[in-house]
Amino acid sequence: MFRTLAKATAAIAVVCTVAGAGLVLDEEYAKATTDNGTSSTGATFTGTKKLRVDGHTVNVSCSGDADDADQPLVMLMAGGGEGLDNMAPLQKAVSGTNRVCSYDRLGEGASDKPAPGTPQTMDDTGRLLTKVLDRLAGDRPVVLAGHSLGGYIAARYTPHHTDRVKGLVLLDATIPHLTRDMNRTIPADATGIPAQVRAGALAVNEGQNPEQFVIADGRVRSAGRIPVEILKHESQYAEVPQYGPALERMWAKGQHEWRALSTRSHLTTAKGAGHYIHTDRPDLTLKAIQKVTRRAAHHR
Repeated sequence: MFRTLAKATAAIAVVCTVAGAGLVLDEEYAKATTDNGTSSTGATFTGTKKLRVDGHTVNVSCSGDADDADQPLVMLMAGGGEGLDNMAPLQKAVSGTNRVCSYDRLGEGASDKPAPGTPQTMDDTGRLLTKVLDRLAGDRPVVLAGHSLGGYIAARYTPHHTDRVKGLVLLDATIPHLTRDMNRTIPADATGIPAQVRAGALAVNEGQNPEQFVIADGRVRSAGRIPVEILKHESQYAEVPQYGPALERMWAKGQHEWRALSTRSHLTTAKGAGHYIHTDRPDLTLKAIQKVTRRAAHHR
């Protein structure tokens, strides 16, 4: 998630980055068309471009059919320390059946950085996401599909925006009470790699990350009956053998907590996948997004 942390810290999913982070946009997404139009169905361009949003320059990428207003826009949300390039192969796959966009949050990729020393809260990040969706989705229903921190943000945002967000896909989303659970799982007197994992996770949660985003603990709010697919990794903590099983239990419990988002939520373990489920199991990821999108098209 945040590539600035030490290699040992990468053992904890919320602060890790693996080889998949180096993925780049295919050439067809590297150039934006000259179409700057925005209609009731949202922006119609294909490719990447920078938009001026709420006083910031925000890097966005869109592809797929822009004309069918009855079909939801899928918004992909990358993990922390990642730009939208990390989601490019998934975006290409989703664009075969749906309009799909992605964007760099402030501090990520090619978007502006937040003001130095200014912590970003969920209110700040949510306000920017709303304005981005205003530009890209228009009146379309939206499905949010987020990985890691992107999943956490999507899950916190959705219950307050069910007028627009009609479906949700979480890809090993950062868990709802990570600070509390990390403190309980790895004790303060731990040493070596476990100590680095603990300290790194807590520092990131406090805003020591490229987005300056404070990852706050909090209860899971309900978004009603919208379709929600939750995918969790199968194995992630081999580098922390002493606390690996406890960390796996912690992460699994947190994924179960996200089920409270909807009475129509479904949790699946992605067999053979680590934290980067969209890289390790693109088939399951695409299937989950398509399933939610089909249901969201009728949940209006």
